[in-house]
Amino acid sequence: MKRLPYIDEHAISVPADRAQTWAALLQVMCRNPKDPNTVPIGFALDEATPRERFALKGRHPFSIYRLVFELDDDGPRRTRLRAGTWAAFPGLHGKLYRALVIGSGGHRIVVRRMLKRVAAVAS
Repeated sequence: MKRLPYIDEHAISVPADRAQTWAALLQVMCRNPKDPNTVPIGFALDEATPRERFALKGRHPFSIYRLVFELDDDGPRRTRLRAGTWAAFPGLHGKLYRALVIGSGGHRIVVRRMLKRVAAVAS
């Protein structure tokens, strides 16, 4: 997949170590937390480096996208969980789709909810 334009990054401090946060991330993002390949419909697993990085990619007629979660130590028994998004929105329909998804603030709301859900499951 070619390099996609950067969209945004959101982060949260999770009151759990990286192992617990990783397990919570898989529980939230995968249909089967024991199998990182069971990602949500519309995504494919791009990378799963335990306790470090979980990257998803996808495409449909209006966009090509990548969502990357990164875990870093954030103090004793705390993890900084970041979610970065890269995406391209080709053509007129892509521009309209970007306005709906990114411009409306919907993407920001969904990503922040995902991060909060992971933090709640990890605690």
